[in-house]
Order: sequence, then structure tokens, then C-alpha cells
Amino acid sequence: MYIRTLLIISILLHACNTFGDREQKVYSSPSGYNLKEPVRFRVRESMQEISGIELFPDEHRIMAVNDEEGKVFEIDVTTTQPYPSWKFAKNGDYEDICKTDSGWFVLKSNGSLFEVHGLFTDSASSTHYKFPKDGKREFEATYYDRNQNAVILLSKNSAEDKKTGQSSAFRFNLATRTFDSTAIYHFDSREIAKLAGNDMRFFKPSAAAIHPVEKRLYIIASVNGLLVISDLQGHIQEAYNLKHRLFLQPEGLAFAPGGDMYISNEGGYDGVANILKFTYKHQ
Repeated sequence: MYIRTLLIISILLHACNTFGDREQKVYSSPSGYNLKEPVRFRVRESMQEISGIELFPDEHRIMAVNDEEGKVFEIDVTTTQPYPSWKFAKNGDYEDICKTDSGWFVLKSNGSLFEVHGLFTDSASSTHYKFPKDGKREFEATYYDRNQNAVILLSKNSAEDKKTGQSSAFRFNLATRTFDSTAIYHFDSREIAKLAGNDMRFFKPSAAAIHPVEKRLYIIASVNGLLVISDLQGHIQEAYNLKHRLFLQPEGLAFAPGGDMYISNEGGYDGVANILKFTYKHQ
């Protein structure tokens, strides 16, 4: 009986400590934004698994992909009509979309890139560029770096990253339409965890985009519940915890030219997909 009582007390103390740790988590916002006060836009049923967005150039024309269909959708958050869409490839697990100066690219979870041709026409198609490294890996985030003339892919999961506690970034050269054979930089999970004040083991990016005013990289990590900011060489500068109540499953990130930030959430099993707009106030 005595041992059982001690065990119960130990469990209760652990639960209280865990609850206390959660209460101590800090929720703040990067300069220029208030992450507590978005404008919310619900999206139609066809986009409940929205997984990547690109403004073209505002909420009346948001290009998006979902997890399944191999289509690019055009979302107007004010419309009640079905979203126009263009089929570029067979069904698959598509995670992100980015617009470059030389065309549109869609990321598949295995690291393949699809260059979309004839978007906005009845004859949309794509060229498939296969990720060159062997082994099981997963990607959900990509962004366009104009200075490098490249599409950058951020690894969410791979065997080599798990061994080092890092997340790797790979470059797709738009001049040659080829991937680099090695990572161009790495994010250190321990460094991010220290900034965020949590015990995260692995950093798992789910969306990324370069801020048009600050010229810094903003990264959403849905699994970690984080918004992370780095320079364009991968040096981490800031990290912010995201409240799950507002950010149910953030999978898409994009900026308007003036810096307004849009984050899309998948609906998941118990929610409704939406796009959150955070107005940027220049400091």
C-alpha cells in the first residue's frame, strides 16, 4: 500500500511539473506582426488538405496545392464558387508550390520537383525532376531564392539528419535544372530548441518563404509548433512558439509584396482548413 501511494504521488508530481512546463512556454511575435490577431479565411471543401500556397499576388488569387490530386488550385478567399484548377501530374503526395522567375514548381514529398507548364490553360503538364540522393526521406517545404537563381528544398525527415540532429537544405539550380549533390546548409535542432525554450529533438519544416521586405527566411514547422526565422545562409536568428488552438496544422506560408504574411492550415480530422492573414507593420 505504501509503495502504491508513493507511486501515485510520483505520477501526480510529474503531471504537475509537465503542466507547469507547458504553462511556462512563451508565445510572442516577430517584429512587425501580432500572431494572436489574424484575419481568418475559411477555404472550400476541395482544399481541406491544403499543403502549400503562393500569393499571386493577394488573397484574391492564391495558388495552392493539396496533398493528393496533382492539381494547382486558384483560391479567392472571398468567392463562393468552386476554385479553378489545372491538372499537371497524376495523383500523389504534393506538399508545396513556389513561383520563380522562370516558372512554377511543385514539390512532392519524396523531394521530386515538378515544373508546371501551361498553367491557366487546358493543356497543363509538367516536367519531373527526381531528387538525386538515394534513401527514404521526406520534404514538405520549398522556397525560391532569386539571388541564387534556385529553388531550395528543406528536409523534414531523413536517416542522415536523424543521426546528426539537423535538418538539411538542398538546392535545385534553375540555370541547369539540376540538384546539387550535397546540402547547402543545415539547421541545428538544439539551437532552435534553445531559442524556443522547449525540448524539441528534431526540427521538421513544413513551409518556408523569404520575407520580401526583411530578406530573411521564415519557416513554419507544424509538428514542432514553431515559426523560425533565419538568414538566407541558414543561420537561425529567432524562434516563436505557435498556439495549437490557432495553428491547427500549418502547412503553407507566403508573403504579399508589402510583407503581409499568410499561413494555411489543413483541416485535419477535427477542424476546418483555413488561411490566416497577419498584417505587417513596418517598424
